[in-house]
Amino acid sequence: MTDTLIALISIFTGLISANAFGSYAKKYSLGFTGNTVAGVFGSILFIKIFGRLGFGPKSIMQTGEVNGLLFTINIVVSVLGGIMGVVLAKTFKNKMNKTQSKKNNPS
Repeated sequence: MTDTLIALISIFTGLISANAFGSYAKKYSLGFTGNTVAGVFGSILFIKIFGRLGFGPKSIMQTGEVNGLLFTINIVVSVLGGIMGVVLAKTFKNKMNKTQSKKNNPS
């Protein structure tokens, strides 16, 4: 595997986990497209932030072979990133809707 392939697998894992979480927890669902976008960006954000700890794609392939432990950690972080992306996007959307409704209906 190459670094790029590992990064693509991580992003795809975040995408799948976000859609799975959205279908499981309807409260946080943003629809298929919204969950997909939130999952991709959440996965990328988490891998970029936490990948500095040593389980980014370059670290996984540093020896020329796939480091299974680091790859597993990378996938778990991608899943968490996808889920957190959906949760944060839905929370942000709800806050924006509340702000918008207060502007439209000043009571």
